[in-house]
Amino acid sequence: MSTLTAREPAVGKRAAREPSTRKPWARPRTRSIRTRLLVFVTATLILVCAAMALTTAFVQRAYLMGDLDGRVTNAASRSLGGAALHPENQDDLGFLNENGHPAGLLAARLDGDGAIVAAEVVSQDAAPKSLTAPQLTALADIAPDGSKHTRTVPGLGTYRVTAVESGGIRVLTGLPMDDVQRMIGGLVVAEAAVAVAGLFVAGCVCTVVIRRQLRPLGRVAATAAEVSRAPLDRGEVAGLTRVPARDTDPDSEAGQVGAALNRMIDHVESSLTARRHTEERMRRFLADASHELRTPLASISGYAELMNRGTDRIEPVLAWRRVSAESARMTGLVEDLLLLARLDEGRPLHSAEVDLAALVAEAVWDARAAGDGHDWQLELRLDAPSLVLGDAARLHQVVANLLANARVHTPAGTTVVASVEADPHRCVVRVRDDGPGIPPGLLPQVFDRFTRAETSRARSGPHDGGSGLGLAIAAAIVSAHGGRIDVESEPGRTEFTIELPPSGAEPPPLDTVSGPSAPARVPFTRTFARHS
Repeated sequence: MSTLTAREPAVGKRAAREPSTRKPWARPRTRSIRTRLLVFVTATLILVCAAMALTTAFVQRAYLMGDLDGRVTNAASRSLGGAALHPENQDDLGFLNENGHPAGLLAARLDGDGAIVAAEVVSQDAAPKSLTAPQLTALADIAPDGSKHTRTVPGLGTYRVTAVESGGIRVLTGLPMDDVQRMIGGLVVAEAAVAVAGLFVAGCVCTVVIRRQLRPLGRVAATAAEVSRAPLDRGEVAGLTRVPARDTDPDSEAGQVGAALNRMIDHVESSLTARRHTEERMRRFLADASHELRTPLASISGYAELMNRGTDRIEPVLAWRRVSAESARMTGLVEDLLLLARLDEGRPLHSAEVDLAALVAEAVWDARAAGDGHDWQLELRLDAPSLVLGDAARLHQVVANLLANARVHTPAGTTVVASVEADPHRCVVRVRDDGPGIPPGLLPQVFDRFTRAETSRARSGPHDGGSGLGLAIAAAIVSAHGGRIDVESEPGRTEFTIELPPSGAEPPPLDTVSGPSAPARVPFTRTFARHS
């Protein structure tokens, strides 16, 4: 015992040092939904058929056994009556010679201790035969209490046996169970055959039905696989395969998957298209910005080269003026680009209460000073103070850009009207002119960066114009103030509209239509005459 105990730790250490040769459990292979459904339905049908067959067999057996027990009881009563004719003779079985006994009837006389004294079995068209010793042994130890017993009698088969007692007379009676067993066995065989045939038919039908019902899901999977192979990283992303309309029925699960896949494909296409447009706009923006910066840089470089070659080629004062002008132009362009970048990043602007009426009036005065060849007008329609929260310098820049746009792109003599409207719910600034208008093809991109209209709208001078950032800056500033800017244009009328939330704005009333008694607004109009 001590030797074994001493070696056990060594064996344990050696086993711990040896690497394990057991393979990790492999992950079971996932079968298809069609196979799993078919296996599940088949297993369910097998269980149902087996339960029905067993229930039917048990019920039928109970019915047949009840009928057999009733016949055994009747036979026992008849045997007891026959034995009562000769009560003094305990081994008398003469009643078995009477007519009407079924073949295979087994009867026996018992003594007071319950031992079998005599026992015979009724044969077909023959005299009753006595039982052998092994047969008597199989029928021993049956109490005469009327209960039913099942015994296998050698050479005769299985019997349903009962023993009864009346007036000191005890008899044992039994009937063969062969008919019951044959009937139950036949029933089980028939049910098994019907179950097998039914399971085969049900399996075939389920296979066809499941395959047909899952066919839309297969088409959806094929569509998803085809879309996954599309080169989304290059080329034109359009015309991706969609799930057919018949496979997008929202009432079915496969249809819901198909509809969801179509929505996802639409979202992918729209996202990639938007990204491509953004990249194209970015490339165009960089190209335009590079072009705008290259022009003043080329001028500065040219004048500097002329100055290096000597003052006899160009007058130094003129060269210095041109260099300063191009530097200022380039500086303004860079500042505009930086402003747009800051607005794109969502940096907060300075916020204070601004009077739009005073701001627009100042902008109109500045525009008149810059372009006195136009007819400048100011209109004020104020039902409430025209106060907004925002950056006064940036809002002045918006109005100035709109007025400069009207001055640059319209001929001399054009009437430009700047109006301010205010009520408790909104403040609106409108800049309207009666110039040639914006071409319809350019109107959707008028607020894009580096958008110009030189090809369609007249200029007041050969050197006037800008880089195409004025309206883009105006739209970005208005959006940063929580407002919106729109434009409507046709030949003879172009109107820019700026709508800003007023300071301490109240929610608009449910009915904004003024009644007959509402006071009419009387506009204040100021005209700034042109000077020759």
